[in-house]
Amino acid sequence: MASAHRPTLRLVPATGEEPRSTRWFCGHCGALSDVVPAPPARVCGDCGLGLLLEARDDLVPQAGESFLIVDAALAVQALSAAAERLLAVREQDVVGRPVAELLAPADAEAGGPTGFAHAIHLSARGDDEPHRATVRPANVFGVRMSARVGLCGPPRASLVVLE
Repeated sequence: MASAHRPTLRLVPATGEEPRSTRWFCGHCGALSDVVPAPPARVCGDCGLGLLLEARDDLVPQAGESFLIVDAALAVQALSAAAERLLAVREQDVVGRPVAELLAPADAEAGGPTGFAHAIHLSARGDDEPHRATVRPANVFGVRMSARVGLCGPPRASLVVLE
């Protein structure tokens, strides 16, 4: 008589890596929140316009920094007031539009696994490691900006902080 062998669950040893600290911030004004918001209460209490999002401490925008929220399809989902001024656009005019209409890689040769679009795609798909890219406004040449790109959400998206 053959015995049925079923798989068993085992405890996987820890990797020794410390859990990363995260913060909640407003997707419009960038204001930080010290409390984890309940799902129906995720609208920013400071500006009343943005959705509170969570990101790693080392990625969260500082007060007044320009940033965009971009989904895995590379479409802009939110834009800070500082980014509106920097890129000379209004949020309501660019939400749902491709990020390439606002920002382009500053290095025409930068593509593949190290490019700007690839960094956004990785982050929006759940890669927790922040990436760096050099970008320029899509309609301006000769201007270069450094960008921090990383995971934020929910819903899962990519945070692009322009420095």
